[in-house]
Amino acid sequence: MCGIVGYIGNRDAAPIILGGLRRLEYRGYDSAGICTFDGGGVQIRRCEGKLANLERLVADEPVRGAIGIGHTRWATHGRPAENNAHPHKAGPVVLVHNGIIENHPELRNALREDGHRFRSETDTEVIAHLIEQTMRGGHDFEAAVRRVLRKLKGAYALCIVCESEPDVLIAARKGSPLVVGLGTGEFFVASDIPAMLEHTRQVVYLDDEELAVFRQGFVSFSTVGGNLVEKRARQIDWSPLAAEKGGYRHFMLKEIHEQPTALRDTIAGTLTEGEHAVCLDDLRLSDRELASFERIYIIACGTSWHAAMVGKYLIEKHCRIPVEVDIASEFRYRNPVITQETLLIAISQSGETADTLGALREGRARGARGIAICNVVGSSMDREADGIIFTHAGPEIGVASTKAFVTQLAALYLFTIRLSQTLDTIDRGERRTMIADLVRLPSLVEEVLGLGSLIEEIAHDLLKARDVLYLARGINYPIALEGALKLKEISYIHAEGYAAGEMKHGPIALIDEGVPVVMLVTRDHSYEKVLANMEEVIARGGRVIGLCTEGDKEVRSRATATIELPAAGPDLMPILLAVPLQLLAYHVAVLKGTDVDQPRNLAKSVTVE
Repeated sequence: MCGIVGYIGNRDAAPIILGGLRRLEYRGYDSAGICTFDGGGVQIRRCEGKLANLERLVADEPVRGAIGIGHTRWATHGRPAENNAHPHKAGPVVLVHNGIIENHPELRNALREDGHRFRSETDTEVIAHLIEQTMRGGHDFEAAVRRVLRKLKGAYALCIVCESEPDVLIAARKGSPLVVGLGTGEFFVASDIPAMLEHTRQVVYLDDEELAVFRQGFVSFSTVGGNLVEKRARQIDWSPLAAEKGGYRHFMLKEIHEQPTALRDTIAGTLTEGEHAVCLDDLRLSDRELASFERIYIIACGTSWHAAMVGKYLIEKHCRIPVEVDIASEFRYRNPVITQETLLIAISQSGETADTLGALREGRARGARGIAICNVVGSSMDREADGIIFTHAGPEIGVASTKAFVTQLAALYLFTIRLSQTLDTIDRGERRTMIADLVRLPSLVEEVLGLGSLIEEIAHDLLKARDVLYLARGINYPIALEGALKLKEISYIHAEGYAAGEMKHGPIALIDEGVPVVMLVTRDHSYEKVLANMEEVIARGGRVIGLCTEGDKEVRSRATATIELPAAGPDLMPILLAVPLQLLAYHVAVLKGTDVDQPRNLAKSVTVE
């Protein structure tokens, strides 16, 4: 949450910063601001609303200079308003911030007693005043920053400049991500990689309680305490074009259509010659270690939590190990039973999700081994987990996750096969069939994407609904939850996913002709049961939108509308079902005229608790 961009070099900073913020606006769009040096002093422009408002303001009132910082905000402390927009200034100090300073009330009160006056409701402004006060006490800019950081409790990613040292930019990180881009005679700082892809693919990730101090043509890395740190640059293989819309109306639609490629890239390199086994080189756990686990926890938030639920079905079915799925924010505070025979699987698109990262740390501190499934090489989870499975989805800009979700499902499927190999819980023939199904999957997703026109027509049936139910059983139940979440996120229609067998225990009271019911009906062991649930809906006047296997006459004869999908193995049907539900939510949102890529109150990469 919140997008930060900083630049120091020999070019005009403003276009670089605004361009970077445009690529990070998915992280926050309540307000925006920029600060640059023009030699004599700082120039600050801030405004409420989306980045376009700031771009118009800067066009009318230009800012100049070869050093600067910028910010797009997702409000935590203080309503969306110009006075709460970043950057914040106190004396010569100007800064932008992502994160939450938990002890800001007592710090603010102490500063007020010393005569400081605050212009905003934010926790961020407190940091600027603390640095300014410390400099007045005789410390130079860098020393003052270090002293202040040791007083802060909570999370921060900071970019800080000072009028009295106009050739210096300081970046600091604790709990919130910050990436440094290395150019030729210039440096970039950002919350996320897409902001700098146009300029460099050489990046350095700051770790917790580390600083980067930039002077023209030079950067040093150190701990908050002042110890120098050697950092290794990483090469990012994402193309700058991957962060552009590429002719699509919205990023979300583009990313839905990128799913076949994302799946192929995630699968690539994981299959041994002859495609009869799975090899996960970055897992970094031996067969002996994998065989020692007696329990698995999968922890995640939001859409990743739905992927985790599918993972539970897969692992328990094929590996016969008990699996618990936890919402990461709950796991951290419920004192879970963890031993050295526990494996933790943390799932996060960004690898920086605050609650999931905290849960991973908590579990490992209690003796568990921890692996991560994530999309970002060099992220905190990549660096801190015992092993990792990368989802090669490329940058996902739309706030509502699509391709990151299906590649997480593919990663869990790959892990299931890898674990079953070690435990010898399925025979070679079944494993070969599972792998063959996975290899076919991207082509099947392409077939589903060909149903876009049909799904757009069906979307009209949901347009005026106030409530929508999504029903499924077994491994498809989490996809009902995910389909409902997608509709809620971007169309603002209330929707709920339920296990179809639970409908009679409450939700059936909602069903009438005004409540569409989306039912996921695939040819698995629960097929007859879901058909019976469909009859119960129809008997109460409900309108059924049925997602089923191609040629299913039973569903076609009962449902008001059907979306027929190509046949796949039952373990991979969740991926095929997810795609039309994404498209359905997308087309409803477009018909309603909502902001598909930047839905209200939401932001990408939740880096605060």
